[in-house]
Amino acid sequence: MRAFLFMVALLFSVSSFSAVRCDLTSATQFADVGELSLAYQSVGRARDPALLLVMGLGGQLIHWPDEVVQSLCEQGFRVIRFDNRDVGLSRWHQPMAPVNLTIQALRYRIGISVSAPYSLTDMARDSLGLMDALGIERFHVLGASMGGMIAQHLADLAPQRVQSLTLIMSSSGAAGLPAPSPKLLALLGRREAPNRAVALEQQADLLAALGSPEVKDDRQQLLHEAQVSYDRAFNPQGVERQIAAILAEPSRVELLNRLRVPTLVVHGTADPLLPVMHGVHLAAHIRGSQLKLIPGLAHRFQAAFKKPLLAAVLPYLIAHRRDTHIAQL
Repeated sequence: MRAFLFMVALLFSVSSFSAVRCDLTSATQFADVGELSLAYQSVGRARDPALLLVMGLGGQLIHWPDEVVQSLCEQGFRVIRFDNRDVGLSRWHQPMAPVNLTIQALRYRIGISVSAPYSLTDMARDSLGLMDALGIERFHVLGASMGGMIAQHLADLAPQRVQSLTLIMSSSGAAGLPAPSPKLLALLGRREAPNRAVALEQQADLLAALGSPEVKDDRQQLLHEAQVSYDRAFNPQGVERQIAAILAEPSRVELLNRLRVPTLVVHGTADPLLPVMHGVHLAAHIRGSQLKLIPGLAHRFQAAFKKPLLAAVLPYLIAHRRDTHIAQL
């Protein structure tokens, strides 16, 4: 009986300590990185292996599902999520000029070079600058969508610092890959809204279009998600500058061919924005990479796919964590 009570007490203390260690309510902090003040949150112990999460177009750090961050932290990672330049609470030290996205999109369609105020490589340097500010030399990287594109540049800029690379619903940017539907592109292009109510409806429409056909979305839940995002930060001009950076980006095939960082590519079979061949092509050009396709996954972190995503990502990250000791509780 005494041994049983000891085990119960031990399990309870482990659970309680894990909850304290992986505190998702830890405050948002700020790091000065070049022209920017980047907003970030660090979840987990400073001595644990660092995992940097890089979000996609217009996404804020809150768009990484808390359950995913919690699970990653409980596996012994220090999880760092942040707002990219031009979104969320991250701020420029000096105001940025707006971009005429209509003209740049037209240039892109007719094959003329696109002008953008910054590049995805610049955004990768932001990530490196954040890790420098935190005093983290080596780290793992997980990028989603545009964040996966930024992560590719990050691994190319500092291969000696990136211990592993995980790319979710991303692309190589090569010509000839399947394009999104015109309807979805039209929804992505709607950035002007006369008021908050219209902005929320537009964002809910976009979220629905990015979701899986296998999942029936609750409209009120989509509006709630849009509201939380809008009320934290709303910067349509910043998102336009991010879109311009994507349009100005050349194919990354040459970059991918020289990468030697351990890489996992995860893609959904129902992705309407970057159809599944984007993931297949991406993995095909990274030597030694692994590819995991998730049936039904689209271009959102929907609740129905959180478990399949974690099942794809966690074993890979744990295998490459390179811990030299058993994680201390």
